[in-house]
Amino acid sequence: MQPTLVIMAAGIGSRYGGCKQIDPIGPGGEIIIDYSVYDAIQAGFGKLVLILSRAIESDFREQIGRRLEAQIDTHYVIQELTDLPKPFAPPADRVKPWGTGHAVLVCKDVVKEPFAVINADDFYGRTTYAVLADYLSNDVAVDDHDYALVAFRLGNTLSDHGTVARGICRVDAEGNLAGVRECLKIERRPDGGRQLEDDGSFTAFTGDEPASMNFWGFTPAVFEQLESRFGAFLENNIENLTSEYLLPEIMDALVNCGDARLKVLHSDETWHGVTYQPDKPILVKAVSDMVTAGTYPKHLS
Repeated sequence: MQPTLVIMAAGIGSRYGGCKQIDPIGPGGEIIIDYSVYDAIQAGFGKLVLILSRAIESDFREQIGRRLEAQIDTHYVIQELTDLPKPFAPPADRVKPWGTGHAVLVCKDVVKEPFAVINADDFYGRTTYAVLADYLSNDVAVDDHDYALVAFRLGNTLSDHGTVARGICRVDAEGNLAGVRECLKIERRPDGGRQLEDDGSFTAFTGDEPASMNFWGFTPAVFEQLESRFGAFLENNIENLTSEYLLPEIMDALVNCGDARLKVLHSDETWHGVTYQPDKPILVKAVSDMVTAGTYPKHLS
């Protein structure tokens, strides 16, 4: 069974400005998603599911969706603020999506096979998809609670232009996730990185820590687990306008209570992303260099 690629593109890029999910970065006008889908197809993924917001759905389908549909079996899911279990309803002034856990949950009716979940605005690199595709195709069954994430070296994921959020992983002797801490304000430093804590102190990092970049591998068994925990999250957070149901926190809880096992795979790629506007020229140059080196064709479609 070929795995499915799920791309989360419904987030609001508040720090970057504009709709960075459809901002061209390739020599032929390609966006990050074009490279993600290209790499996924090369790795053996057989289906694509795109999670969109209603605000960008029409433009996305017209400008990008049509060319993706010509390459791979493509499906669309809309992440709505109102897509909540009864009796919950979103506050009238909430605009922020409910987070990555909710985004995955809204895919439950269209994903029936092992699947990867990634961000729309992260450039993960060719071999990252191959590592996870191999695991999903050979090491799991659709009803297993054996999941995976592909971790990057933290120093290869930081921005030169501001702080970033990263899930810092603890890995046990068997290569499974022992825990993950969502660190929200990590900045690059000459000796690695550091996080600004709420009390004003700093936590130092060497840069070699395995960092989760929301490159997850799941089976359909995860949907029931996400659904069963979502109600409790809403009971505690429904009135908080910025609260999010986040995959790192959910997976950390499932692992710690023994309800899931999560294999930590590793990517040797250098991660590229566009968190801030000055990050874009760096990504554009990196893509250009990879095209020149023959990693990618000059035009993907």
